[in-house]
Amino acid sequence: MAVRRLISSTRSEIRRMTKEELKQSIFASEGRVILVQNYVGHSGMPEVSNPEISQAFGADMIFFNGYSMDPNASMPGLVIEEYDEERGYVYRQYRIPDLRKIIDVPLGVYLECGLGDDITTATANMTLVRPDRVASVENLKRVKEEGANFVVLGGNPGTRTSFDSIITATKRAKEVLGDEVLIFAGKWEDGVYEKVLGDPLADRPAKEVIKDLIDAGADVICFPMPGSRTGITTEIIRECVEFTHRYKPGTLAMNFLDGSVEGADEATVRECMLMSKQTGADIHAIGDAGGYGMPTPENIYQMSITAKGRRLTWRRIAGGRR
Repeated sequence: MAVRRLISSTRSEIRRMTKEELKQSIFASEGRVILVQNYVGHSGMPEVSNPEISQAFGADMIFFNGYSMDPNASMPGLVIEEYDEERGYVYRQYRIPDLRKIIDVPLGVYLECGLGDDITTATANMTLVRPDRVASVENLKRVKEEGANFVVLGGNPGTRTSFDSIITATKRAKEVLGDEVLIFAGKWEDGVYEKVLGDPLADRPAKEVIKDLIDAGADVICFPMPGSRTGITTEIIRECVEFTHRYKPGTLAMNFLDGSVEGADEATVRECMLMSKQTGADIHAIGDAGGYGMPTPENIYQMSITAKGRRLTWRRIAGGRR
C-alpha cells in the first residue's frame, strides 16, 4: 500500500505505519528526513523534555541514546512533568509507550555493539556498555515489546566497537525483530579503536562492510556526515550511499552529524547538511552532544530548514497532530 512521505505525515498516519510502510515513507521523502538523537542520561530543562524540544524544532524521527531496557533503571532525560487530578503536577519517568502521548514522530532506541568502555575517553564514566544497553536477544525483544519503530546498532565513542560486532548484532536483531522493527546499522563514531565506515584508512573496504550489513538484515546503513567527521569527504560518502542503494534496492542510507559539531554555529551545520544532501542519503541525523543530552535546538531547525525548506519544517513543528 502506498503511504504518504514521512515529512508530510500526520500523527495518526505515522502510528498506523508498519515497518515496511515507514521505510517507504522515508524513501518517498527524497532525502529530507531529519533524525534527532537524545541522550537520556542527562536531565534537560525542568518544564519540557528533550524529545519535546526536538520535535518542536523540526525532528521527523527521534531516537534515544543511553536508553535502558531495564524498566526500573533511572533515565533523567525522560522525566516528564504531567498533571494528575488528585496530586496536581508530578514528575514521572516516561518510557517509549508513555512518550506516544506527547511525541508524534517515529521513536527508536540506540543499542551498543561494543565490548566495553575505554578508560582513555571522556565517555568511560558513563558505562554505556552494560547488560541493559547492549544488543542482546533479551533487549531486542524488549525493544519490540515497547513498540519502538526502529533500533540503531552501533557504538558510542570509546566503547571499542568493531565492524564484526555490529554485523553480528545486526544478524541477531533481524532474527528477533523480523519484519516488525526497522534496523539501522553502521559505524559513524568510535573511530579510534576501529575507523568509521567510509574512512579511507579503515582496514576493511567500506563496500565490503556495507554488503555484510545488508546481508545481515540492515534496513538502513549509517555513515558519518561529511564536515563533521575528520577525513570524511562528500565524495567518499556519496560512493558509499550509491553502493547501498544499488546493492539491494530499497535499502536506505543515513548520514550522522556528530563529534560535538551538533553544538557548533548554525552556519557550520548548514554547510554539513548541504554536503550530506549531495551524497544522496535518505536520512540526515544529528547527535546529542550539543548540550544537556540533545543537539542545540537552533541546529535542529537549521538542518530541517536546509533539508526541506520552511514550509515542510513549519508543517512538522506546528501541524501533524491529527
